[in-house]
Amino acid sequence: MRIIGAIDHPTLKITVFKMDEKFSIKFENGLLEQTFKIHAGSDINSLEDIKKLVDPAWLSEVMQMLQQMNQSKLAATSRFLSVNEEEEFDEII
Repeated sequence: MRIIGAIDHPTLKITVFKMDEKFSIKFENGLLEQTFKIHAGSDINSLEDIKKLVDPAWLSEVMQMLQQMNQSKLAATSRFLSVNEEEEFDEII
């Protein structure tokens, strides 16, 4: 797999990879990332085609998914911390 380019965005890091007959588009925001894989074909063959594919509507959906992922991570972390706090100390009478 090799990096063929990046797509500029004010808050996301967007990297485009190519391996064999497949493109991977990785969206990163802080510690979260989401990758989409697309088969190269007659309509999608280059970085320029991928840049056209990543339109404002798709970017908006990706941002929403990343927000949901962050909320899920925060909820899991909160559950983990509350369980550990309950088990940390013995009750003293």
